[in-house]
Amino acid sequence: MQIGNIEIKNPLILAPMAGVTDMAYRILATELGCGLVYSEMVSDQGINYRNAHTLEMLKTNPAEHPLTLQLFSAEPKRLAEAAKYVESIGCADIIDINMGCPAPKIVKNKEGSALMCDPKLAFSIMKAVRHAVKMPVTVKMRKGWDAEHVNVVSMAKLAEEAGMDAIAVHGRTREEFYRGVADWDIIAEVKQVVNIPVIGNGDIRTGLDAKKIFEQTQCDAVMIGRAAQGNPWIFRKINHFLQTGQELPDPTMQERMNLILRHLDMLIENKGEYIGPREMRKHATWYTKGLPHSAELRNLFNQAENREEFTVILKKLLLFNESVEKIDKEKKTTYNI
Repeated sequence: MQIGNIEIKNPLILAPMAGVTDMAYRILATELGCGLVYSEMVSDQGINYRNAHTLEMLKTNPAEHPLTLQLFSAEPKRLAEAAKYVESIGCADIIDINMGCPAPKIVKNKEGSALMCDPKLAFSIMKAVRHAVKMPVTVKMRKGWDAEHVNVVSMAKLAEEAGMDAIAVHGRTREEFYRGVADWDIIAEVKQVVNIPVIGNGDIRTGLDAKKIFEQTQCDAVMIGRAAQGNPWIFRKINHFLQTGQELPDPTMQERMNLILRHLDMLIENKGEYIGPREMRKHATWYTKGLPHSAELRNLFNQAENREEFTVILKKLLLFNESVEKIDKEKKTTYNI
């Protein structure tokens, strides 16, 4: 797959998620088979005012490329200026325009999915960014604002006219947020009316899901969001399924523990001894979701303040798991006799 002049090694893409897809997680996803990673959404004003926190979000690592940096704004000139800065520092391979975020604090400023309600402004924003930079520019959209205003097909045509290099479509309206079932048929409609790559997004949790959305929509790539939280192995598993038709086993407890600690180490290195462990709390909860006593684990992780405390919790979890496996094995042996 090609987006502008950037070659994507496989059609699996990590969706932009605030508080999730920072540098550490993007590196892990890339190592585990993700073809293209997206940053958290970044404010154009933060870039233009050279806000220290925002500039930290622009720091990237060669290990996570190809990388798309997602920007949000409701002002064409302002966003174009921010895009120029991103291109000048060379931190990303692609710039994406956010027209899909449903968060109230974003849409109240006419940003994110609110732009689906203003095609004229959306077109101006896309065109301004396209004229401002030479690097590939993409856009991420939703199905529409609500059930009465489903307009992603016409908006996709505007995106192509504005010079976008690809379009990602989440098959839900803004009013649906993440509820209900994603509409893959609308993604198929978009694919039929544009000649640029279309990325399908929504309810892709397994290799079989990916296979089905490719067949149903003929999209060029799939974007995975919530299903990747605490589960960067999803990219390896889906790639394997698409290539062989076979499911890979889930990671072992030891693999899970090793990756949690590596993720934590990267967060500490990038964000410090105080912030790193606190940001790791939610990730650790996701990594262990569905395991025995996950509620108790969540409480323990939410109190952990440093690497040593995370390590103690994980070692107890590993020992508990080994004990359960030993008991199960003994039961099976007795039954077989």
